[in-house]
Amino acid sequence: MSKGDCAQIEDATGKILASQKFASAFYGPFRDVCSSSPDENIKLKDRRTYQLDPCNLSSALLAAQRDLQEGADIIMVKPALAYLDIIRALDQEFQHPIAAYHVSGEYQSIELMASHNLIDRSASHLEVWTAINRSGANMIISYASRHAKKWLAS
Repeated sequence: MSKGDCAQIEDATGKILASQKFASAFYGPFRDVCSSSPDENIKLKDRRTYQLDPCNLSSALLAAQRDLQEGADIIMVKPALAYLDIIRALDQEFQHPIAAYHVSGEYQSIELMASHNLIDRSASHLEVWTAINRSGANMIISYASRHAKKWLAS
């Protein structure tokens, strides 16, 4: 991925972000760090009641349409990597910026493999970000973003 490959968007100050949050196993590391596992809090036992069904593209499109009608400026897909098809569908369906959240489990899987010298850390993150961008995301939120400028420069 080069600097020229990254989509440019206008200043996001004052914009409303609507999240298309899918029920996913990739939230695990964040929940562990924050001690917010559903097992520890009976009120959060089944988060699927407010998260989208991973198998249902039409529910993501309907939720995004409703969010845009209610004033959202940006649609976010969370998690990103397992939902590249959703990002693509939203990008094709709506003329609004798409954000992709590369969540803790997606990030941690790369970090874990890199810590065991199984993959190149920076190249792997850049490859994932390229795929997310290529699917239609205009912006990417990632735990590794603090390194992005350095990696892109090299």
